[in-house]
Amino acid sequence: MRDLLNALRCPICHGPVLNVGGVYSCDVDGDFLSSQNQPVLVNFDSSILDRDEFIARASASPVRRRRHHQVLRRILKGANKAAARLADRMRAQLAPGARVLVVGGAVKGSGSDNLYAGDLEIVGLDIYPTALTQVVADAHEIPFVDETFDAVWLQAVLEHVLDPAVVVSEVHRVLKPRGLIFADTPFMQPVHEAAYDFTRFTRSGHRWLFRQFEEIEHGATAGAGTALLWSIRYFVRAVTGSRLAAALCSAPVFWLRFFDRDTQRHRDAASGFYFFGRKTGSALSPREMADYYDQAPQRPGQP
Repeated sequence: MRDLLNALRCPICHGPVLNVGGVYSCDVDGDFLSSQNQPVLVNFDSSILDRDEFIARASASPVRRRRHHQVLRRILKGANKAAARLADRMRAQLAPGARVLVVGGAVKGSGSDNLYAGDLEIVGLDIYPTALTQVVADAHEIPFVDETFDAVWLQAVLEHVLDPAVVVSEVHRVLKPRGLIFADTPFMQPVHEAAYDFTRFTRSGHRWLFRQFEEIEHGATAGAGTALLWSIRYFVRAVTGSRLAAALCSAPVFWLRFFDRDTQRHRDAASGFYFFGRKTGSALSPREMADYYDQAPQRPGQP
């Protein structure tokens, strides 16, 4: 972590951030807040986050999450097999001690456990601190110098930021050349983080978002069955106003998710998509996007 502190940069002036006696500061912009001994490197003047509100909630998440929500999630969505497989694949391609930035890292994403199980240096970043984070920040202004990380993990994050393209640009900046990126983002999902839920992407739109990256693999995280299951749950909740009724009505049809496939028809109605790629010097052109729709996603073992 000490070497990591040397890579911190001010989110306002982009100058160095120093840690003197536990106080994080910039020569130009002064002292920053800290929370649970973690620096709060946020430009509150340009962020959706409010300084006074952040202090008032005593570092808690701005989104209230019910304990039963995670249990229901496991029933309705099952395990994230794509994330689990690609966590193993990312770890296998990285050298011991490689530095991985987990954006939205206050909690472990479904299927990401193996990313934490090896000998990688995992750096968690989120808008509130937990035992899994090292820095509190807004991902629109990632407070690290260029080419700090060997890989970035973005799971269920980009729908919750105001400008996903800016966040992806920041990810590109802090990645080393040939650095790896994993992103898992929803398409056909209802709002699930209240005021902090903004955007959805088709598969083609998701690929265009990562046009500055070489694609290694891209596909549906969950298909049309999971999308329908989510819709049933939120339909009942919309009609009744009851989360309990929504859970009781949707849980018996959990089997709908077993109809998920990664065919073109399923991709047009998929619950979400993932992208696994690498930072390169080339970019996808607009003319390539029309043809991309009909391309089958690459899989391990394919050329």
